[in-house]
Amino acid sequence: MDPVVETIRDHARTVMSTGGSHGFDHVERVTALCERIGNAEGADMAIVIPAALLHDIARPLEKEQGIPHEKEGARMATEFLITIGYDTGAVNAIAAAIRSHRFTTAEEPKSLEAQVLSDADKLDALGAVGIARTFMRAGEHGTSMQDGIDHFYEKLLKLPDRMYTKAARQIALERHAFLSQFLGRLEDEMADRME
Repeated sequence: MDPVVETIRDHARTVMSTGGSHGFDHVERVTALCERIGNAEGADMAIVIPAALLHDIARPLEKEQGIPHEKEGARMATEFLITIGYDTGAVNAIAAAIRSHRFTTAEEPKSLEAQVLSDADKLDALGAVGIARTFMRAGEHGTSMQDGIDHFYEKLLKLPDRMYTKAARQIALERHAFLSQFLGRLEDEMADRME
């Protein structure tokens, strides 16, 4: 493994929590998806991989202080990457990708590398992992199973239509089908219980 990438990974792991719906395990899955999609699409991996590793480094601050993690994360990533001597042009592209990765952000990902990160982050909310993360999130917020179900309709079922790259759209279709099947079964079982 590239020692610079390992330095970035170690920094992200140190800054973030290890678990939870947006813990470092999420970052590792997003990074793996970025590698898969980025390679398929011909993206610049010197931008994609650091952006993936650092995309949620401000999540703890958002939780504590309400600061939008995509904006603060871009600032934090820039500051860190400059201190390790990362290429300035790449640093700017990494920050732009981090700023535009979030589902709810107004800033659209313009570069291919930013689109790869955005797609990978959304893909981690689909399929079996997405289901697990949804109910983990509900537990973290102290809400009910119904809140998790609402989250499927408010966000997750819309994600396949928000993919930018062909590679991500293919993955999203399979994960969306599984999520839809699970949701139908869950709602059937919950309806049985209520009768």
